[in-house]
Amino acid sequence: MDFGFSYNFPAIRGIQAGEEYYIAMCPLRVIPKIFLFDEEEVPPDYRAQRIINKNRIPDITNYIVDNKDDYVFSSLTASIDGEVEFKSVSPEPMYSDMGMLTISLDSRFLINDGQHRRAAIEEALKINPELGSETISVVFFIDTELKKSQQIFSDLNRHAVNTTSSIGILYDHRDKLAIATRNIVNNNQFLKRYTDREKVSLSKNSPKIIALNHIFNANLRLLGISKGDNITEQDEKFLIEFWNVLTDSINEWKMVMNQELTPKDLRMNYIVGHGVFLEAIGIVGKELYENEQDWKHYITLLKKADWSRTNTDSWKGRAINVNGRVQKTVHTIKLTAIQIKKSLNLTLTDSEQKIEEQFQKGTLK
Repeated sequence: MDFGFSYNFPAIRGIQAGEEYYIAMCPLRVIPKIFLFDEEEVPPDYRAQRIINKNRIPDITNYIVDNKDDYVFSSLTASIDGEVEFKSVSPEPMYSDMGMLTISLDSRFLINDGQHRRAAIEEALKINPELGSETISVVFFIDTELKKSQQIFSDLNRHAVNTTSSIGILYDHRDKLAIATRNIVNNNQFLKRYTDREKVSLSKNSPKIIALNHIFNANLRLLGISKGDNITEQDEKFLIEFWNVLTDSINEWKMVMNQELTPKDLRMNYIVGHGVFLEAIGIVGKELYENEQDWKHYITLLKKADWSRTNTDSWKGRAINVNGRVQKTVHTIKLTAIQIKKSLNLTLTDSEQKIEEQFQKGTLK
């Protein structure tokens, strides 16, 4: 078959559902050139499922550029509408599926999985062109007139399972706050025993009390930072001190440690076994640290608080809804933090005062 001008890639041939597909190594500099991402180039029937979330691109781009010595990317998956030929390096059976994949230059390529990686690669190459000689694997399916592309997209994503945010924190060795959070958990007796490092939502019979991502989110609020921001040694020292004082100041947690209360009973009857409390206390802790020299004293006063879900005067509409269920939203976190501040006789900020007034009037939306 004479293609004239063509793309040529070293590749491995495979069989799925009786059809050939190919895995090729593509230099990064080639990716933006052959996988065009212009909606005018993509048939209308395929556009809706491939609208890029542009907010994701800078994060992925920074990941490549900032970790050029140890970044990792999974394969792109693409459909080819065009003439294709595979030539084996040898007729011997053990080498027959290794060879050169030739694709006609006028072929159309449609990414089924990896459009955000492709866009990020293009941006990363603008910042660091030297990355262009590195490679990424691409899985090519032959799809004349791109008739199967929607089904390929659906099949690839149907069984995909995202990892939990707790697992992400557990395995993240780049993010300084993730590292600090793991260190805090590993060195605090209560947190080490009762933190679930994998799940974000605990079942009613779980032997754990807190999810790792709850502690991480509370730490974000304690420091007033966003995920991915750097932290100092002083920040980490504060976090360690805060959690040590807090775990010693929540009577119900100490009761669990002393086997006077089970984790199940704690979560069923008290708000201190839920993420809304932890993020709310993060807000309070940040303000105390910034404005009160004796912030630890205020945390110890939490021993006197009634965290029971039956304490509706304090928590109804805040940490618990009208049905008595614990709820965690932007508003409930703020309202719970406000109630904690009121119990400590702390002055509310202007914005908090406004929220509290709207809450009391029933006009908060």
